[in-house]
Amino acid sequence: MIRIVLAEDQGLLLGALGSLLDLEEDMQVVGKARNGEEALVLVKQHDPDICIMDIEMPLKSGLDAAEELKDHRCKVIILTTFARAGYFERARNAGVSGYLLKDSPSEELASSIRAIMDGRRVYAPELVDMAYNDVNPLTEREEQVIKLMADGKNTKEIASQLYLTNGTVRNYISVILDKLEVSNRIEAITRFKEKGWFK
Repeated sequence: MIRIVLAEDQGLLLGALGSLLDLEEDMQVVGKARNGEEALVLVKQHDPDICIMDIEMPLKSGLDAAEELKDHRCKVIILTTFARAGYFERARNAGVSGYLLKDSPSEELASSIRAIMDGRRVYAPELVDMAYNDVNPLTEREEQVIKLMADGKNTKEIASQLYLTNGTVRNYISVILDKLEVSNRIEAITRFKEKGWFK
């Protein structure tokens, strides 16, 4: 019997997924969590074979929880609506066994679980294409600048925090806007976030 913990913050979806998987003869849902923190507690309590997690959940995201489970014997499957290259890259670095999209057919989930139990990794095909075509164009320093911009810091505050001159920070911001093909800071932050590139 494949023992499963589910983590999903939308109650209706959590219930539906649980019922769906319990219909499979070789699967049993042993715990349901509404956030990443609850998922980690349930994994410790029940020692399941698989933990299926959404990404964007309160208290702790599915990716944060997956990173904490990296060395655990429980295999992690990310099940999300977000086909974002940055999320996928983070999930792969956390060693997840599967990254599937919620709009894929329900029978695909059960067959993916079985494949993962056989030692394979299962990634939604559109993500694999995206991961190779959609690479974060910013350097490490540019990432530091955009993170501070996202925290609401102005040019002077960014300069002070990174020990740079105001002119250098303005140059970095100009390069960031150029690389992300946007016209202002708000659009840059939004684009960077949509791509899932904020670590």
